[in-house]
Amino acid sequence: MHNQERIISKEGEKRIDSKKASLKEIFFQKGYFFPLSMESPFRSFHNMILLSFMLLSVIIILFLSSVLYLQFSSRLKRERETQAEQLLKQGANQLEEYLVSMRRISDAMYYNVIKVPDLNMSELNEEMNLLYEAHKDNLVSVAIFSSQGKLISAVPISAEKKNRKVVEQDFFSTAVQQVENLHFSLPHVQNLFDDPSFRTHWVISLSRVVDLNRDGVSNNAVLLVDMNYDTIERMMEKLNGDDDSRYFYLCDKKGKLIYHPRMREILRKSFQENTEDVAEWEDGLHYIKKDGRKETVILDTIGYTGWKMVSVLEEKNPVFTPGGTLYYVFMLISLTLLISLFFNQLLSLRLSYPIRKLNEDLENMGDRERFIEEISNYGSTEIIHLGQTLVQSFRKIDELTEEKIQQQEEKRQTEMDALQSQINPHFLYNTLESVVWMIESGKKEDAVFMVTQLASFFRISLSGGKNIIPLSQEIQHAKNYMNIQKIRFKNKFAVHFDVQEEVLDCLTVKLILQPILENAIYHGMEGMDGDGEIDVRGKIIQENSLPVILLSVEDNGFGMPVEKAESFLDNEVEPSSFSDRKKRGSGVGLINVHKRIQLRFGSRYGLKIISAPDEGTTVQLRLPPIEYSEETQKSMEHGNMHSSSSGFHGGGRNS
Repeated sequence: MHNQERIISKEGEKRIDSKKASLKEIFFQKGYFFPLSMESPFRSFHNMILLSFMLLSVIIILFLSSVLYLQFSSRLKRERETQAEQLLKQGANQLEEYLVSMRRISDAMYYNVIKVPDLNMSELNEEMNLLYEAHKDNLVSVAIFSSQGKLISAVPISAEKKNRKVVEQDFFSTAVQQVENLHFSLPHVQNLFDDPSFRTHWVISLSRVVDLNRDGVSNNAVLLVDMNYDTIERMMEKLNGDDDSRYFYLCDKKGKLIYHPRMREILRKSFQENTEDVAEWEDGLHYIKKDGRKETVILDTIGYTGWKMVSVLEEKNPVFTPGGTLYYVFMLISLTLLISLFFNQLLSLRLSYPIRKLNEDLENMGDRERFIEEISNYGSTEIIHLGQTLVQSFRKIDELTEEKIQQQEEKRQTEMDALQSQINPHFLYNTLESVVWMIESGKKEDAVFMVTQLASFFRISLSGGKNIIPLSQEIQHAKNYMNIQKIRFKNKFAVHFDVQEEVLDCLTVKLILQPILENAIYHGMEGMDGDGEIDVRGKIIQENSLPVILLSVEDNGFGMPVEKAESFLDNEVEPSSFSDRKKRGSGVGLINVHKRIQLRFGSRYGLKIISAPDEGTTVQLRLPPIEYSEETQKSMEHGNMHSSSSGFHGGGRNS
């Protein structure tokens, strides 16, 4: 019995251990809980401390934010409403003062000019002009119409538009129907008079019925004062300001809009404003819901006109608004959090310094020599032993790498020497035969010139055993070669050199132009009879935001098919037999140059052939712009220069 209980107990413990192992595997190895998974960057000792503190800080700041938001949001809302209400009253007062001033203009016109015992038309026109000039910034026109709609007088324009029935205009009919009142219209385009400047004026019309006494007869007339709508628009735009969380608009007592900052959107029906309901509300604060958003609407009625100025506050979260109370509270909390993070950072850095120091030494091991003594006296025993083991491993890797680099450099130098030795030797034989023929023919000066050019040609070819020479010498070498060939071919073609001065001061692999020029002569100039041209150009261009030397050799020969030009430099088309390699202009020279440039400078440099039948051939060479100096030349001779995506740099085994 007891044995059975022990077996059951052991099986239960095994199941518990199995569950613990499964949970450990899920959370710590398979990465279901990322911060603690094996691949997580937060698993380091330093970052784990910071992560724990950050989680605690987030919880604290969320709690404080919730408390502060509940405490201050209602206060901020009241402050916004109070501020909007004050601005609304201020704007309403300014607008009312402006409308009162317009009424005073109408009263002055009526009581001081029109309502006289016997009206004189010349005096009427003069007084109207004086009154208009005194207030022309706010007025568009002043006019008097008879009860039949006939124009009596108007300023500043008295030319009435044709086919305008004044009696049907709103301002006229409203004034006639309600004789005792002054009437303000909605904004509209002034369409009664012909403006010689063809300008369109938006106005608000103030109209009233007046008594007109002429020749002892009293008749009713309508006085029209057209106010400039721009004045009201500027007042409302100034009131709206730059606060996008609220806006102000103006409507009449029936809810028809006079001004709205989003009038264009309302006309396009992309925005709606419930002005008809608002016009029926009492002055004060109202809380509504619009499209699922809360809004606060504040109303104030402008005396006499019945117009309503409305302020709408959209419900936006002002917690982080600069200058607000919560803004400074959160700034204080954030500052406290930063200070705590700073001290936690100092503590975590102090505790994790031995491991970070070991890691830093290992990272720098590729830049400079590191010794075991530098890290063996710091940190715990385990860290010291780990550092010693890793340093020994890296030293062994450095030895193997050094040996591999040496082998690769020797292989590259051998390949370059083999490729350079392929340059066609027939040129020397043919040139010497030409010199012999000139001497036998008595052309000693031509022979001397040819021998001089040949000597210069081979002096640069040999270059004291150097493979890297300035581009100025390479260009001179090409000129020597072409001078000799022009004599041999009896000026069958012309050669032009156009190379920038800054290009001549750069370094290059030697003997890169001569094979290309040879190919241009034996293929491009074949069949030419004095009209052949070969142009050699050189300049520095920008490719992929990097400077590149671009040398080009262009001829006006017969060219070749595009497919052949594109595949010319492929390894597959290189002649393999020795007899093929000896043929003049066989194309081996171009492949030779292409390989030499890429072996020295990298695959992003080399040759590119552009050609088409009957359009000539252009061979482009791309080289890195490495400025000439003795130190740079020696470094390149020993292979201590390397290319990268960002340019050409120094480096190597001994750097």
